[in-house]
Amino acid sequence: MVLAGAALAEGFTPKLVPISVPSGQDIRWQETVSDAQGSAGRTIRFRFVAPAIADATKVDAEVALDDMLALCDTFAVPRIPNVGPQPEQIVISLADRDIPFGEANPDAVQYFEAYSIVDGHCQWEFF
Repeated sequence: MVLAGAALAEGFTPKLVPISVPSGQDIRWQETVSDAQGSAGRTIRFRFVAPAIADATKVDAEVALDDMLALCDTFAVPRIPNVGPQPEQIVISLADRDIPFGEANPDAVQYFEAYSIVDGHCQWEFF
């Protein structure tokens, strides 16, 4: 199930609205995927488009990782339903372009990180 629109209830963010991150790069929410099981069990994936990651001189991997943690804490965690089964893992992904979930694109720059939720905050996990 891909969550979008009203399904995100309280935390709905239109896709065209930029999301604030520490680096200041332009990031936009692409989609939230909740029906693809992850290695740790129930997983919710928050997918974002971040065109600046295509140029490592603008946004390198370390900067992208800091932004991903911020996205996990400030965007993903508030959108986790507080009823029903809770996810074991949150995956945050950044791509330099809009890529359909599950499709490979060898020309795209992408970053993925996994987190667990501990005391309401994201904790990085080896992915």
